[in-house]
Amino acid sequence: MAGKLGSSKRLGDDYLSLHGRVIEELRQAILSRRLKPGERLVEGRLADELGVSRNPVREAIRVLESEGLVEVTARRGASVITMSDEEARETVEVRALLEGQNARLAARRREESIIKRIAAVLKQGNEAVAGRRYDLLSDLNQQFHHELAEAGRNRVLADLLKRLRERTAMLFSPTDPVRQARTWDEHAAILRAIIAGDERAAATLAAEHVMRAGADFLSSLHVPDEETSLEAASAKYGQPSGSRVDQTATKPPRRNQQRAGTRRRKAES
Repeated sequence: MAGKLGSSKRLGDDYLSLHGRVIEELRQAILSRRLKPGERLVEGRLADELGVSRNPVREAIRVLESEGLVEVTARRGASVITMSDEEARETVEVRALLEGQNARLAARRREESIIKRIAAVLKQGNEAVAGRRYDLLSDLNQQFHHELAEAGRNRVLADLLKRLRERTAMLFSPTDPVRQARTWDEHAAILRAIIAGDERAAATLAAEHVMRAGADFLSSLHVPDEETSLEAASAKYGQPSGSRVDQTATKPPRRNQQRAGTRRRKAES
């Protein structure tokens, strides 16, 4: 009897391992944009493509929904999350504030063992960039920010940052090689400030890093033009909410302008 229980436990371990692999495969497909924002996640099709039954796919969708990468509605079922400009801006603003405070605390604590772990992840990230292994960078980026949160030594703050990282994972996984390289240059600058114990620099660099990544994401949502360039997206973060509406509200509607012109012509005749 005991032997059968042991066997069942091993089968459970195998199931959990398969479950984890399916979650990771779908997560990376979303973060790399192989599965596009708004794209429906059909259990049967995904199960066929992955060579598994529907059950681990269904469970993976539930996990990814809790991470903020998938949304499930009664009408459409499961689909990759879509985030509006406003939602992205608001989320990035909050994360920038918290990341800045966490980096400030990390520079204050300067715990050597955690700094070594951050440096090890940074080394792997730089090597991946140099070797053009961009497929590795999303996971390494998550590891870097996880270790950074640990360095702040504030469990409440670390928990909040974990939830925000899950919600904004798509925002912070750029596919452009130039942006990838810049991301790891910024990581290195943050770590240098922490090692130096420069709280102000660490906080500023961490907050700017998050804001810049958010601006990159917003600029990638549209065809670049005057309104959606990186500079315009960055400037948008500094504008009060609704400022564009206020500017256009002062302009009279075109129809009213035409009516006013007609009345003037009648009065003159």
